[in-house]
Amino acid sequence: MKKPVIIAVGGGSSSGKTTVVNKILANLGDYPIVVIKHDDYYKDQSDLTMEERRKVNYDHPFALDNNLFYSQLQQLISGHPIDKPTYDFIHLTRAQTTERIHPAKIIFLEGILVLEDVRIRDLADIKIFVEADDDLRFIRRLLRDTKERGRTLESVIDQYLTTVKPMHYAFVKPTKRYADIIIPNDISHDVAVDLIKAKILSILN
Repeated sequence: MKKPVIIAVGGGSSSGKTTVVNKILANLGDYPIVVIKHDDYYKDQSDLTMEERRKVNYDHPFALDNNLFYSQLQQLISGHPIDKPTYDFIHLTRAQTTERIHPAKIIFLEGILVLEDVRIRDLADIKIFVEADDDLRFIRRLLRDTKERGRTLESVIDQYLTTVKPMHYAFVKPTKRYADIIIPNDISHDVAVDLIKAKILSILN
């Protein structure tokens, strides 16, 4: 089986990674495609109290189970399906349900730290970093976490100031140097999407 085309999409929290991925998907047609979110590989924390879970630094590379992530990617590349973990952002631990993922010709990997681990970078054929203004990212995160994840305004602000912002500059933003393409998410993506589509198709063919 021919190795799938792997596209790793990194960038800061709420920078617009999913938007960029969706625009690329909409331009690719009917190819078999899989999107895997790095967030689903946050480590299981069922042995911790809720108070302890709230104190975990989720923006540090150690919060993610990259060994499992890398292992399951290798299985997909070899043509084998995986049972991908899923994460419960309400209870801050790995959910008991898994998601069956089958091999595909194109695999998107999306997450703030997806370019941080050299093993993952080496698997990627195309590496993308999505960039957005810090204030815009914070506003998007604030709206998402309060509306979708049951967070309070105070807890979102506290987490942003104590871990999200410092970890962004310590671990996330430095991965921009590994990107083949850097996309600013406050302008049109049309040219970048066309270039990425052309590169994907050239690798497939």
